[in-house]
Amino acid sequence: MIIGLVKEIKKHEYRVGLTPSDVKEYVKNNHTVFVQFDAGSGSGFTNEEYVNSGAKIINDAREIWQKSEMIIKVKEPLESEFEFMQENQILFTYLHLAANKQLTLKLMEKNIIAIAYETITDDEGNLPCLKPMSEIAGRIAVQEAAKYLEKPMGGRGVLLGGVTGTKRGEVVIFGGGTVGMNACKMAVGLGANVTVLSRSASTLEKFDDLFASRVTTLFSNENNIKESLKKADAIIGAVLIPGLSAPKLVSINDLEFMKKGSVIVDVSIDQGGCFESSKVTYHDNPTYEIAGVIHYCVANIPGAVSLTSTLALSANTLKYGLEIANKGLDALENPHIKNGLNVYGGRCVNEAVKKSLGL
Repeated sequence: MIIGLVKEIKKHEYRVGLTPSDVKEYVKNNHTVFVQFDAGSGSGFTNEEYVNSGAKIINDAREIWQKSEMIIKVKEPLESEFEFMQENQILFTYLHLAANKQLTLKLMEKNIIAIAYETITDDEGNLPCLKPMSEIAGRIAVQEAAKYLEKPMGGRGVLLGGVTGTKRGEVVIFGGGTVGMNACKMAVGLGANVTVLSRSASTLEKFDDLFASRVTTLFSNENNIKESLKKADAIIGAVLIPGLSAPKLVSINDLEFMKKGSVIVDVSIDQGGCFESSKVTYHDNPTYEIAGVIHYCVANIPGAVSLTSTLALSANTLKYGLEIANKGLDALENPHIKNGLNVYGGRCVNEAVKKSLGL
């Protein structure tokens, strides 16, 4: 199969879909790999490294799209890339279509075989290609919250861990999945008072078992959410329902309950965000303020640590990509890869995405 690796063009996206080591594996399996010039520069990989791994460097992204049977990326294609897509081409990347009807319709129109990292499953029912980025996003979320709580950044001037004779900062986490767990580890490590809200009793039990008295666990209901808003210095939105848009847990009016200069980090923004006031931001201008509350809603948080993210991502996506390259559409006989299939034959075939978009 002819594999195409293009440079990411999303604003301040520095990750790359394949490392030179990954390219070597595809070449070893008798596949041809075209790599766009400087595709890996944001993650520290040189053109020479890709060439030494067996790739052919091509300057023009359009040429790679036109020549390749499968395109491997990190983020979803942007509007300027739509015209490059070829009928029956396999697209293997993060898509997050539940929050992007325009892209979904374009993939259907172009008859693309779209396989999304975020809905591929494993034998335990987990999301192995989403997990590493969720781990990173959860950890960075707390770092960013701590930074924007600083007074020069517009925050309340609160140190999350406090010091002797002062109160610790209050971190509230909505959701107890991979993002929530990693955010909790970071917040506890910084010495903050941490509250985790979830609708799942078993999830809350897991946090109780791991963190004991260092974390307060609450069932996610309207009363507990509002009471948590009142005390929070920082809130991490970490809600994920695979394939579906994130539920809106906090309305714009609810921001009135929050302290002025407190911080919201909405990691769920890829799926539309779990705060009504959330809108996508980018690394060069990551925050905005509504009702005195700072919002951080960067949709590609792990892109800030591109080398770590690329290595973690490729380590988890490589085996699925190789199986698709080796078997073609027969790879869809693997139920886990089939779960990653979002668009096929001109139709949206992921039920959760269809429900979210009303298709």
